[in-house]
Amino acid sequence: MILQALNDYYLRRQRAQDPKDRLPAFGLEEKEIPFIIEIDADGRLVNLADTRTTEGKKKIGRRYLVPQGVKKTSGVAANLLWDTTEYVLGVDTKGKPERVIEQHAAFCARLASLPPNTLDEPGIKAIFAFFKSFDLAQFAARAEWQEIMLTNPVMTFQLHGDIGLICQRPAVVAATTLTMDESTLDGVCLVSGAPATIERLHPSIKGVWGAQSSGANIVSFNLDAFNSYGKAQGANAPMGKPAVFAYTTALNHLLARDSRQRIQVGDTSTVFWAEEENDLENTLLDLFGDPPKDDPERGTAALKTLHQAVQSGKFMHGDADTRFHVLGLAPNAARIAIRFWETAPADELARRIARHFDDIKIVRAPHDPEHLSLFRLLTSLALQGKADNIPPNLSGAIMRSILEGLPYPALLFNLAVQRSRAEQKPTYARAAAIKASLNRTIRRSKLAASSPEKEFQIMLDPTNANPAYLLGRLFATLEKIQEEASPGLNATIRDRYYSAASSTPVAVFTTLLRLKNHHLGKLSKGRAVQLERLIGDIMVGLNDFPRILALPDQGRFALGYYHQRQAFFTKTETVNNQEESK
Repeated sequence: MILQALNDYYLRRQRAQDPKDRLPAFGLEEKEIPFIIEIDADGRLVNLADTRTTEGKKKIGRRYLVPQGVKKTSGVAANLLWDTTEYVLGVDTKGKPERVIEQHAAFCARLASLPPNTLDEPGIKAIFAFFKSFDLAQFAARAEWQEIMLTNPVMTFQLHGDIGLICQRPAVVAATTLTMDESTLDGVCLVSGAPATIERLHPSIKGVWGAQSSGANIVSFNLDAFNSYGKAQGANAPMGKPAVFAYTTALNHLLARDSRQRIQVGDTSTVFWAEEENDLENTLLDLFGDPPKDDPERGTAALKTLHQAVQSGKFMHGDADTRFHVLGLAPNAARIAIRFWETAPADELARRIARHFDDIKIVRAPHDPEHLSLFRLLTSLALQGKADNIPPNLSGAIMRSILEGLPYPALLFNLAVQRSRAEQKPTYARAAAIKASLNRTIRRSKLAASSPEKEFQIMLDPTNANPAYLLGRLFATLEKIQEEASPGLNATIRDRYYSAASSTPVAVFTTLLRLKNHHLGKLSKGRAVQLERLIGDIMVGLNDFPRILALPDQGRFALGYYHQRQAFFTKTETVNNQEESK
């Protein structure tokens, strides 16, 4: 199903009216080429062009359409008209001169294997002439040569005066397509269902975070133990050469560095596409990813667009019933693991995603962003707020919950509560995670059986009588009394007692309630009465202080504390604004 959907996406892109929107034709691929050797018709070196541009701290080469590369193994295998410096120039960069001789010989042999009429092409003749008169001193004099010797970059040839590369000249492209053409039929393709030449080794998939830099595979059989019925390697999953080319080209395109159809959260590389053009293809990245610094409101705008589409049942581009696919990939040595796979109509998927953002919506401070990205949500749960400390499987599990409309993984709730307790503070993102997890659990319980618990609201809910929620509100109120009684205090009761109050209330609250009388004495009579009345309203719903709170109730405590704190800030801002307007 996955490979078939990727194959269909490739065919869809090939039908695009604008040639720029089409994916490489059969036998070609897009490749990053850092250096281009420019030669004249007689094979003389004209220039060594550096195509790289600086992106952040890295230099990125320009991408060109070149003949599809061969499957690299531990042996020697050369690409046609492009490869690493060792293959192309026969220059040893790693201290293995004998192997480099073999590599360069393989490169020349691959070039010589082109059809006779292609060998007469001026660009090809110029390359052979270049090899005959090759002078290493010409390259060594170049400023980039020292870096080339250190990195062994990919390079190719260009004929002086041409706009394109030699490998892009019409005669060479025609020969490349011809050599990739199927001449024998030895099986039935499991994607197309038609007789085809079965591909033995599938091209590598690149761009999956954490996988091998040279690429990894979804379909791979490299040990005898993986084989069955006497079939070896690709014959165990028979796919024709065109189908293999289509699915690998489509997936590499989706995983490309500049792709807007790819999201990286934790160790899961997520790609998405539709059977036909649809708004969701351009919206998902803005919904789940962090907005760029030069456009911080992009996520908020995407969220508004999503809600409009859900409410109207229509997209600006694409039909509501268009099938939409989301694929989550994770590294697994030389292979790629499928973390999740979801396919659904675009309108159904949009509703599930909108439900996620409704679930995590919670009252916030003015400086907190309205749009809470998945990355920000996860880093708030990680130790020291570092992405490297996000549990490996969590991001994929959360994405699956969102896309399938399932309860969030228990680990999301557990981490939100534990980090709140460890750092003595339920932050905006943690409170959002706790609220969303609790509400989905409550919703599911109501479907399975009668449940008296009501869902938690976006902001403070004075009617919520859950004891743990009330305890959280009470703790926030006691902290507020202390803050107003001692302005400028460096540490409040939260810094000393939050963890104990949220887990073992009886050991803390009796002491805090006794101390609060001292703090109330420092406040004005009117303010003291107001806060005492609030404490009374909260404690009406409390029969006693529990000896211990289980983890779910610790989450309710955190949510009650967060809601009450935000309510205090909201009232303070309202009063200040009213006074300024007088």
